[in-house]
Amino acid sequence: MTKKRISQKLRRLVKERALGYCEYCICPDSHATQEHSLEHIIPEVQDGRSTGDNLALSCQGCNNIKYNKTHTHDPVSQEIVSFFHPRHDNWHEHFTWGADRLTLVGLTPIGRATIEALRLNRKGVINLRRLLLLDGKHPPAHRSSSE
Repeated sequence: MTKKRISQKLRRLVKERALGYCEYCICPDSHATQEHSLEHIIPEVQDGRSTGDNLALSCQGCNNIKYNKTHTHDPVSQEIVSFFHPRHDNWHEHFTWGADRLTLVGLTPIGRATIEALRLNRKGVINLRRLLLLDGKHPPAHRSSSE
């Protein structure tokens, strides 16, 4: 099977929709050491398509960790749950910022499982959030807990 190239128009749509932020760890592409990628929410190996509804903007860290996985264990209930789906799930339903505004906290099994499996509070991400917070650029308005 030959992979179909993703059009520039579709790439632009995904990046604009995400407002330039990784749709998992909420780190801005503008401050990343590597350009964010388009990530297949349902991987191509699981028949995921290269369509707007199945593509998310993802930093290299989240993209590499997620790879072709779609489910993981909730650390509290130990149930197998799906990862957060940026197109179908409401971010504010599943996540909030901790009191320090640096760490993500899972509000649901999906939120907790996604945070743990993708290591959304990994050291490099926390360090970037800390710098952005000091500069008044974190958390971003579209992912602020005060909405």
